[in-house]
Amino acid sequence: MTADALDRFLIGELTHPVDPRLVAFVKAIVGERRPLGVLFYGSGLRAFDADGLFDFYVLLDSLEDWPQSAPLRLGNALLPPNVHYVERDGLRAKVALLTLDQFLARSRPDSRDTTIWARFCQPVRLVWVRDERAADRILAAIRGCVMTAAGWAARLGEGPMTAESWWSGLFIRTYGVELRVETPERARVLMADGEARYAALLPLAWRAAGLAFDRDGPALTPLVTPERARRRWARIARRGRMLNVARLLKAAFTFEGGAAYLAWKILRHGGPDLRLSPFEARHPLLCLPWLLWRARTVLLSRRK
Repeated sequence: MTADALDRFLIGELTHPVDPRLVAFVKAIVGERRPLGVLFYGSGLRAFDADGLFDFYVLLDSLEDWPQSAPLRLGNALLPPNVHYVERDGLRAKVALLTLDQFLARSRPDSRDTTIWARFCQPVRLVWVRDERAADRILAAIRGCVMTAAGWAARLGEGPMTAESWWSGLFIRTYGVELRVETPERARVLMADGEARYAALLPLAWRAAGLAFDRDGPALTPLVTPERARRRWARIARRGRMLNVARLLKAAFTFEGGAAYLAWKILRHGGPDLRLSPFEARHPLLCLPWLLWRARTVLLSRRK
């Protein structure tokens, strides 16, 4: 019964309509391919910005279901996800690829990779899905992320606290594992205008996970003994930092469309329009030093 309540909550989020331009964008990205589904999350979901960058995760049954070179497919198997940059009809996106099995493995409490469950306990939309069975499998994966995140929040914080404080404390910890530079204020920004969502979600997730808690008005106190879990978290955090360093290094060699992404980021932050040549677009790693030099010299000239 408690899992059903959590599922109803998540189904409402996953199926909530998004801007039709994004639906058309995702359909164009998918084309004739048949992934399980496409998840939309991140800052572009919280506030639509046609000039910004949208984040999509494409979930696959098998890595062979999406065209990639053999080296890229190997990289995706060993250290997922692979990410590529897409521009179409004035919209831009980072598109991450991984199988549902890879997603599920990284949504469990014992995973050393926090990036999946920390992202997908946040609001998410299922903007493309293959069929009803795929939708059910993806719902179960998102449920796992939420329950894992809520469980870690309970074991890493100290109550009584409001739901917002439990969540923000968790996100501050996952930022550290992911080597992100966000301040504690960023965790509060993440939940801005969504406080009611996180307040409703936390007790649903705790009940679904069989985790007892006391409530005193808005303050919640999970009935857990956190010492052992905190030691386990310390090990996960150490390994997770090394994993994220490895992922950053891999991205330097496998981020498809990386040159176009770099050019867009420079323009977005007030720099010049680099206007990539076809060769530069096809060979971003080879041309990266030249692209950075072009951006540097023009930016310096603007300061004079």
